[in-house]
Amino acid sequence: MTSSITNGSQSIVNGDDGAPPAKIALITGITGQDGSYLTELLLNKNYEVHGLIRRSSNFNTQRVNHIYIDPHNVNKARMKLHYADLTDASSLRRWIDTIAPDEIYNLAAQSHVAVSFEIPDYTADVVATGSLRLLEALRSHIVSSGRSHVKYYQAGSSEMFGSTPPPQSEDTPFHPRSPYAASKVAAHWYTVNYREAYGIFACNGILFNHESPRRGENFVTRKITRAVGRIKIGLQSKLYLGNLQASRDWGFAGDYVEAMWLMLQQEKPDDYVVATEESHTVEEFLEKAFGYVGLNWKDHVVIDKRYFRPTEVDNLKGDSSKARKVLGWKPKVGFEPLVKMMVDEDVEMAKREKVLVDAGYMDAQQQP
Repeated sequence: MTSSITNGSQSIVNGDDGAPPAKIALITGITGQDGSYLTELLLNKNYEVHGLIRRSSNFNTQRVNHIYIDPHNVNKARMKLHYADLTDASSLRRWIDTIAPDEIYNLAAQSHVAVSFEIPDYTADVVATGSLRLLEALRSHIVSSGRSHVKYYQAGSSEMFGSTPPPQSEDTPFHPRSPYAASKVAAHWYTVNYREAYGIFACNGILFNHESPRRGENFVTRKITRAVGRIKIGLQSKLYLGNLQASRDWGFAGDYVEAMWLMLQQEKPDDYVVATEESHTVEEFLEKAFGYVGLNWKDHVVIDKRYFRPTEVDNLKGDSSKARKVLGWKPKVGFEPLVKMMVDEDVEMAKREKVLVDAGYMDAQQQP
């Protein structure tokens, strides 16, 4: 039995089509933006995909619901979810031993920079020590099973460069400016250490900002496009933001997960910067997003000092020449198409919300 769905331009097949999987992948953070796009990519390459998810009183699987198939409905669904946590070493080791993956993608994190100032201990435990727990679980699995071919991907971040001037490449010194960034630096060096000390095929992907309609609504780009949709439809009037002059290298998440996969297909493990090599300010993003629907952002944006960070990162712009040369990777979606893609999605979401407001099921002033 095979079930297929269409999601945008991708046709995903997640079922028993009679063919054995090409490889088995284990993804932490599968319910996040990157995890959902990576899962689609791997399923299209005939992988069997296993995702680790945290137990919560509420379901948080909306990004992968369109590709999840209840295992009771098919003989062998090719995407499976398991409960585990990067703060629980025993669960990580158990699932690695049980699943016996060929590739591991560590995408899980407390990934919000501003929030990391509020919960620094938890951020470090998940992002830094969590990565160490996963690497150690992998090392123990390799020792006990002899499966030395298992490959590991660690999700890094351009935030690790912090205040180091652009352009930033693999050779640029790190200068983290938040607990999140410092934790990502630790995870980066843990990965390098396990590669050099134990010969594990372990790669760091230093990904610059990557966005999509699946981006969390508390990240600035999605916060902007959600507000654009709601303001255009009449559900919201103001948008509260912090530093508009911060400049970032913004790409499309669907492009960036391909780079993750390509890193693990090489003969030797290495570290790669993944970026568009263009930098735009938050103000430029506002201009494109509001202008796309015929609005002036200055009529709606209010600066709120609560959204300024204790230590700011002024300008991130990547040098991805190594990834382009070695991996043959380059971004397909540019800055303006990315903004339009996100605004289009959020205008449609606002229209659906308007139906609920008009029917009395939602407060018109309720903001995402």
